[in-house]
Amino acid sequence: MIPYERYHGTGNDFAIVDASNYVPDRGAFAERLCADLGIDGVLFLALEDGYTPPRAVMTLRQPDGSTADMCGNGARCAARWVAEQTGSDSVMLDTQAGTRRADLDGAEVTVEMGEPSFDPREVPAFRDEPMEREELAGYEVTAVNTGVPHAVVFVDDVDDVDVEADAPAVRHHEAFPEGANVTFASPDGEDAFRQRTFERGVEGETDSCGTGAVAVAAVARREGRCGDRVAVRPPGGELTVDLSGTTATLRGPTEHELDGEAEAVSARHLDA
Repeated sequence: MIPYERYHGTGNDFAIVDASNYVPDRGAFAERLCADLGIDGVLFLALEDGYTPPRAVMTLRQPDGSTADMCGNGARCAARWVAEQTGSDSVMLDTQAGTRRADLDGAEVTVEMGEPSFDPREVPAFRDEPMEREELAGYEVTAVNTGVPHAVVFVDDVDDVDVEADAPAVRHHEAFPEGANVTFASPDGEDAFRQRTFERGVEGETDSCGTGAVAVAAVARREGRCGDRVAVRPPGGELTVDLSGTTATLRGPTEHELDGEAEAVSARHLDA
């Protein structure tokens, strides 16, 4: 049996597995555990010795078994787990999108998110220039990479969007060679926006998406809709994005919900 600990960040749910536990097929394990628990991913965390502040390698497996380079809420949950193992209020996470520092203040965790990029080579998108308010599948889309690719759409009211019906055409659009997360946003007061995200790999809407929150803030600031500090409100709660420095940061609450065990899944064999 493989022990796991369940955390959430503004409703984005993850099972965390200490990577010292041998899991023969992480993708298959994540598929089954996500289906059994109704969660958004499995984080495999490997603590590294000899670092101050403490450091861990973070690998996210999504409900479809794929990996994601970065996950903002997952990183915040991972940081809390590392802090609980080590007693430190600051940690470093090695992700596929780069090394990110995270700082804890009570239930709140702030994590570095890197610099949002509109460069189509980095999104990636099949375009020579940044994709800005380009019509795709009936919506005006701006493409940005905040650790993973996001197609951001501003609407009058996110509640009027049928996310499950409308997002897949953008998520799978031929403009995105690796696909894209699709994030809808609408104004919610000064320097504040509501957010709904259809996540690639989850293949559905989630209660919260940290990279999506940063994407909303980055596009909104680029279009002159807000300043450097932005409140983003997905269905699961409120996140704060700060774009004033050389790297964006994401702040919000995290919670350790429960512990459990799951059976390891035998390695899958591909046909020759």
